Amino acid sequence: MSSTIEDGVPPPSPVSDEERLAQLGYKQELRRKLSGFSNFAVSFSIISILAGAITSYGIAMTAGGPLAITLGWLFVGVMVIFVALAMAEICSVYPTAGALYWWAAALAKRNKAVWAWFVGWFNFLGEVAVTAAIDFGAAITTSAFLSLAFDMEVTAGRTFLIFLVIIIAHGLLNTFGVNLVRLLSDISAWWHLAGVAVIVIALAFVPDQHKPISEVFLEVRNETGFTFAGAAGYAVLIGLLMAQYTYTGYDASAHVAEETHDAARSAPRGIVMSVVVSVLAGFVLLFAITWSIQDYEAERTTALGLPPAQIFIDAVGQDLGTFLLFICVVAQFFCGMASVTANSRMAYAFSRDGALPGSGIWKRVNQRTGTPTNSIWLCVTCSTLLVLPSLWNTTAYLAATSIAVIGLYIAYVAPVFLRRRTTDFRIGPWNLGRWSAPVGWIAIVWVAVICVLFVLPTSSPVTASTFNYTIVAVGVVLGGAWLWWVLSARRWFTGPRHNVADPVIPRPATGAEPVTEPSTESATE
Repeated sequence: MSSTIEDGVPPPSPVSDEERLAQLGYKQELRRKLSGFSNFAVSFSIISILAGAITSYGIAMTAGGPLAITLGWLFVGVMVIFVALAMAEICSVYPTAGALYWWAAALAKRNKAVWAWFVGWFNFLGEVAVTAAIDFGAAITTSAFLSLAFDMEVTAGRTFLIFLVIIIAHGLLNTFGVNLVRLLSDISAWWHLAGVAVIVIALAFVPDQHKPISEVFLEVRNETGFTFAGAAGYAVLIGLLMAQYTYTGYDASAHVAEETHDAARSAPRGIVMSVVVSVLAGFVLLFAITWSIQDYEAERTTALGLPPAQIFIDAVGQDLGTFLLFICVVAQFFCGMASVTANSRMAYAFSRDGALPGSGIWKRVNQRTGTPTNSIWLCVTCSTLLVLPSLWNTTAYLAATSIAVIGLYIAYVAPVFLRRRTTDFRIGPWNLGRWSAPVGWIAIVWVAVICVLFVLPTSSPVTASTFNYTIVAVGVVLGGAWLWWVLSARRWFTGPRHNVADPVIPRPATGAEPVTEPSTESATE
């Protein structure tokens, strides 16, 4: 996409990535080695249709059934594309590792520090929770694979040990294997696409029988325990959590913007394309898995603890089914590695602005590797602490990680809301043109809907072990951030801190140089 002349105003002169970053107030500290494809690959790997869609498949099997799995995936995917488009337009103007909270501070008309503080904390804790959920999900999948391949007994203790091995490996790779991480991120994108192709082909041609196509799209299951009138429809809505949980982490393209070439264009593209490709490839994958269900109830309640694993075995046999599961294991390892990368960059940026306890430690960049080593291990440690309760109580772990969906989406849409209130917003090289307003408001409304939907009860009867703790998790984050703000942070946190003199933050043009949103330029290339 190229800039056009609007109202007699010529497009701005091209600037380098380093100059653009300096205009935002920061010197180049991280090493800018990521291509546009690599930027896309980071977000695509964190969304990981072979991770989220596999590990949370059982949620939709219980609540909603095939309709929630297939058509629900498409519906949520379309809504998430609106969110991604709205975020991408802002990212093009502010391509900095701080991303969401930085955007909030730049766009707010008043109380800039307050907006940055709360959005930043939702983003940070959401990122930690996503990393914890991804690597714990990878441990569950790996345990199921080891059980099938080597007859290993699956226990909570062994699953936690596998989690530790995985997340420590991710910390070490991000610390010492900088070039390897970049290479593996690129490989990950192709592994996901090729892996989906292999799984789909196997499930299409090997099974002796398949579910009727009509059932794949329209069958509704309600195993939630709710029996009131309309309970089946309610179950379908609850089952949308499977898709919504999977579609998280694409803000990673923004967090690694300071390491990406042509960031003002490449980072927005990475955000949007990672979601679009995930919607399409994920739909094909979920259709194939659901089409191959042989015994719905037995596979939903499998002792392996992972319904897709049992579906693979029942549909194509143990040997080939174990191989298909291995494809998912490797993809989930890639996914967690990319999540640690993005998480550490956000923590680095938040610390650079003094918002995290011990910020002086976490903002340090390793001069040899050009990576925020301390932030990497901060994120690894925090994610491990979130998973620790799983040794005793799975519900406690789910309560801690429920912030991943609602917490992240609150952080995603807050800058979009502020942008919609800014009528004189100055667009970047990548923008939505005349579609900016409808796309933005649809994104805002959708996030408001899921913030209500996913705090509702998910099963009946409601007990201490079945209670949906999402509202508690969100309340704890909001309450904790508010309390810290009132008691301390409001006296010293001023929002993003610049480390170069006299930054030129992109602002709405005024006077003789009006710049408006063009009506002819689109976000497509």
